[in-house]
Amino acid sequence: MKFKLTLLSAILICMSCNNKEVAPQETAYYDYSTSDSKFTGGTKIIPIETALGTFNVWTKRVGNNPTTKVLLLHGGPGATSEYFEAADSYFPQSNVEYYYYDQMGSGKSDNPNDERLWNIDSFVEEVEQVRKALQLDASNFVILGHSWGGILGIEYALKYQHNMKALIVSNMMGSIPDYVTYAKEVLGPQLPPEVLAEIENFEANEDYTNPEYLGLIEEHYYPEHVLRMNPSEWPNPVLRAFANMNYPLYLKMQGPSEFGVVGDAVLKEWDRTSDLNKITIPTLTIGAEYDTMDPKAMKEMSEMVQNGSYLHCPKGSHMALYDDQETYFNGVIKFLKSL
Repeated sequence: MKFKLTLLSAILICMSCNNKEVAPQETAYYDYSTSDSKFTGGTKIIPIETALGTFNVWTKRVGNNPTTKVLLLHGGPGATSEYFEAADSYFPQSNVEYYYYDQMGSGKSDNPNDERLWNIDSFVEEVEQVRKALQLDASNFVILGHSWGGILGIEYALKYQHNMKALIVSNMMGSIPDYVTYAKEVLGPQLPPEVLAEIENFEANEDYTNPEYLGLIEEHYYPEHVLRMNPSEWPNPVLRAFANMNYPLYLKMQGPSEFGVVGDAVLKEWDRTSDLNKITIPTLTIGAEYDTMDPKAMKEMSEMVQNGSYLHCPKGSHMALYDDQETYFNGVIKFLKSL
């Protein structure tokens, strides 16, 4: 009888502990009961008005925090939000509300397949319409833009920072010409000489879409500077985002690969270094030691904005959210909690 009472007491104590662990704010974290996306688990399809008509983009909310709402702007252009799924391992336990969002022409969103929409201004206005539809404002709205998403975040902030709480620019410099110079003068020479010679020969002939050219870059450049893992071991969210790339959109705006921007790509002359001092909201820039982007330039960017800070990922590359994950997400969360 004494054993039974002891066992019963232990069970009651355990139940009491479990009840204490589930705080009210935790039980409400995934509460969609008052959301217009209640029946879709946070998924919301947003109509976007453009000069060519109305098209739908896909978003999905995770979490519930009225003061911290992070909109994830994926790279490419033309990749998908899938590679941000690493955030699921960090943001929920830190009570960060965040939104997956496939930009128009990408992933689960409509693809008008019209080059007239493939420009920075169109994407900026799209983000503004997404913000309004999600009811984000200056009290809670944070952009986390990675790579091309960083360009989009900077451009959005320069026009609409009065609607924002903060900006995070991840693995993106403030100047494409500087990025190209870094790729050609610093990272390129680190390749095996014979490989670099072949790459330069293809570029001299402007044979940018040749499978051999792309194959050389993917084999020798990407595992060093895009994601520092054996390509056979790249995480599934990354593989899906790359497999679902809208390559015509990527080719038009970025060029054929991450080895700089070549040809007549839309972004080739993009440079906002002289305008960064106009950004007054709290801004975190993230650089990585082995990135395709110069980490020194990323640190300098944090000093050019008026209220900046810098996060360095010493083990990371362009996808530092995977190959230096602890540093990356812990740093982002620390920044969000400091706001």
